[in-house]
Order: sequence, then C-alpha cells, then structure tokens
Amino acid sequence: MAMFFYAAIITIIASILYLVHHARRRRCKTPLSTDWPILGMLPQLLWNFFQIHDFLAHTINKQGGTAEFMGPWFTKMNYLVTRDPMNAHHILSKRFEDYVKGADFREVFAAFGDGIVAADSEKWKDMRSLFHSLFKHKSFEVLLEKTIQKKLQNSLLPILSNLCEETTVDLQDLFCRFTFDNISSLGLGFDPNSLSIEFPVVEAKKAFDEIQECILYRHGVPRSVWKLQEWLRIGEEKKMAKACRVFDNFLCTVIASKLEELSKTETNNNHRVDESVPHQFDSLLEAVTRDEARRDEKFLRDSAFNLFVAGKDTIASALTWFFWLVATHPLVEAKILEEIREVFGAHDEEQYKILSMVDAKKLVYLHGALCEVLRLFPPIPLERKQPIKDSDTNIVFSFYAMGRCEEIWGKDCLEFKPERWISEKGGIIHVPSYKFISFNAGPRTCLGKDMSFIQMKMVISAILRHYCVHLVEDHPRVIPSLSIALLMKNGLKVKITKREKIHLHR
Repeated sequence: MAMFFYAAIITIIASILYLVHHARRRRCKTPLSTDWPILGMLPQLLWNFFQIHDFLAHTINKQGGTAEFMGPWFTKMNYLVTRDPMNAHHILSKRFEDYVKGADFREVFAAFGDGIVAADSEKWKDMRSLFHSLFKHKSFEVLLEKTIQKKLQNSLLPILSNLCEETTVDLQDLFCRFTFDNISSLGLGFDPNSLSIEFPVVEAKKAFDEIQECILYRHGVPRSVWKLQEWLRIGEEKKMAKACRVFDNFLCTVIASKLEELSKTETNNNHRVDESVPHQFDSLLEAVTRDEARRDEKFLRDSAFNLFVAGKDTIASALTWFFWLVATHPLVEAKILEEIREVFGAHDEEQYKILSMVDAKKLVYLHGALCEVLRLFPPIPLERKQPIKDSDTNIVFSFYAMGRCEEIWGKDCLEFKPERWISEKGGIIHVPSYKFISFNAGPRTCLGKDMSFIQMKMVISAILRHYCVHLVEDHPRVIPSLSIALLMKNGLKVKITKREKIHLHR
C-alpha cells in the first residue's frame, strides 16, 4: 500500500514539474539558452560567466536582437536581454516614465545608496538638476581643467618618465589610480595620491573595486543565495560588507572634515554665502554644501559615491582599451599623432605641456577613435530597467552587443575604424544615442559626456606626445574583467619608451 502511495506522490510531483516546465517553455518564445527543469537557464549562464559579454552578444544576435532568460524556478530571476536600438529608444526615451531602476535594482546596488545612479522619480530629477547646474557652472570647467593638468604634470607624466625602459608596467593600473585621484579631487577636494611612483595600496580604492565585483556576482546567482550569504556573512557578501565599511569610512571622514572647514569659515565670516553671487569652488562637495539644506551626511555620502561610480572606472576603462587598440593599429596611431602635433603647434618642444580644454576640442580624429573604443568596449556594458506594469521581469540592455551589431554598424562592425565617425567635411558624424549608447540615452543620458571626451583627449595627447606604448609579447589573453565596469581582467602590460621629437613640416 505504501508503495502505491509513494508512487502516486512521485507521479503528482513529476506532473507538476512537467506542467511548470511546459508553461515556461510556451511563455519563453526566444530563449537565451536551454531551459532546464528547476535550474532554468542558469547552468549555461554560469558556464559562460567568465566571458559573459561575448556570450550575450553572440546569443542575442542569433535570436534577432532580443532573448529571454529564465532563472531557476521561483527565484524571480527573469530577464529580457536586448541589444535592439528600437527597444532602447522606446524604453529609455519615448516611454521613459514607464520604466524605472526599481526596488530590485536598489537592493542589488545597495552600496550606491540614494544617489543619482539608483534613484527614480522626483528624487532622481532633483539630483540630476543639482549636478546639471554644477557641471554647467564656469567654475567647474576651470576646476576640471586645473585638476587634470595638475595630475598629469605632477604625477602621471613624471611616473611614465621614470618607468621608461622598465620591463613592464600595467597601464590599466596607472589609469585606475589616475582617475581615482582625479574624481576624489574633483568631488571631495581631497587627493589620496594613489598615483605615485611607490604604487601604494590605497584601501579605499581597493574597497571600491571589490564593491563593483560583488555587485556583478549578485547578478549571477539567485537573490536567495546572496541574501543567505549576506545574513551568514560569508563568501562574496562578507567581502562586500567589509569593502563598504572601508569605502564609507573614507568618504565620511573627508566629508566630515570639509563640513567642519565650512562651518569654521562661516563662523569667521559671520554671514551666509550669497548664492546669487558667482563664485569659484574647489570641489563639487564644497559647491553642494553651500546650500545648508543639503548638508545631510547621507545625502553627501551617496552623492560622492555616485560620482566615483561615474568618473573612476568609466574613464580608466576607455583609456585602457584605447591604448590597446591603438597599439595594435599603427596607422591609426600615426594619424592621431599627426593631429596632436598640429594642435600643439609652437608648443611642441615645451616639456609636459598639457592641452587646454579649448585645444582638446580640436582633436577631431582622436574624438572619432574614442567613439570607436566606446562603441566596441562601452565602460558600462550592461544597463538594467524595470517596467512599472510588470515588475517580475527585468530588462537588460547589452550595450556591448549593440556595438557589435551589423544592422547598426555594417559588416565591418568588429573592426576598429575611427574613419566611420568622420564626415566628408572633417567633422564628427552624429549617431543617435539609442544606437551609440555608451553614455546611455534619453533623460538619463550621462551628464559628464562632454567632460569625459575632453578629459580623455587631454590625457591621451599628453602621453602620446611624449611616449611610445608597446604591448609586451607574452601578455595574457585580453578579456574583460568580471565587474560592472568593463576593465581588462589581466590589466594592460606594456613597455614605455620616450618618443623621439618629430617636427612638423612647415
């Protein structure tokens, strides 16, 4: 009798599993991969996780540009993955109000706090309005130019000079240190000097890198798994908690110091700052704290954290991929060098001369080369949105796959061709943001887009004018790292040599 009972139970369970699996398969018309019973499509995702961006690009291209990912049963790990520019235009622009970052995003990206990257609705609008006004302020342009020039003249270029003829140097590490110091100086008015000849271990920088790695890990496992690790304080979540404490301590210490300085200044002056009078400021933190209503420490902490998200690894990623691509395309390098020499002109012999922001805008071919880099290797390769009306499915845009789409870029889409961005009249060809999507699209288009190009041009022109960058022969395979920013897993090992002066033909 017991045998019949157990057989009946097994039959019922098997029938339920079959019906659930059959229903999922009927619902999923464009599967990303094989949908296994119970485990869903997770096994193949984990198998390809080390090459996740190429896997997604290859798979969704086979599916016509959009595919569905169904995670393990009952985990709510369901995604619609797309690289279709029309989907991007619809979701990020035309129907912007119907798609949000959402509660699930803020839970996964909890370290971001309530900053502009994770915020929605009125909170996001308020934050965007604040930073838009700051970035457009003349004082910020002056601060940006001064900060970059100082860091190049006092740190990056002298360090490269000292490293000349060395066996190898990790150029990506140099750029990550440069951008960490740069955004810290711009945002907080504090330079941690991680870029120095001693290459010190800066715990705050290390912690920030670990936070980003852990966030990507949260995308690759069911919520219940990382939530359990978080509760037990083990594995990646233990590392995440420690990294957040270290980086928050760094931010809060600097913020508290700046607030104390501001309080003393106001006490000595015995009056409030008149916001109607134009002023210079030494950091974005100082500019924000001029408004007493914004001196809440959590608000300042979240704002500062999001500035690091926007300005650290994004720039470092683009610079790293740029030098790798240029080093493997000598004809492109020659054209960039010729343009740089023309812009430097009479200043060609001056040591450590750094281009101004005005002169950097004249580098049109270099701009086209950077657009190619950002197309092929977008610093933030994935973007995630949630429809208000269907909160059970998240939409994931693969910006990486979009840059490799023949429908948008032609059959030579995998080639590095700056010329595709240059018009017959010698200007930059405009491509709609929902196709060239490295800076996002619609109302959430990156506020720092123009600043990013200027900063990268100033850095690249300063380096290439003085130094040659050679890839080492035994460099490990160049592949993206497992992080939310598209850095190189093994760094970029190069040899630096001084460039011989070549005078312009008059």
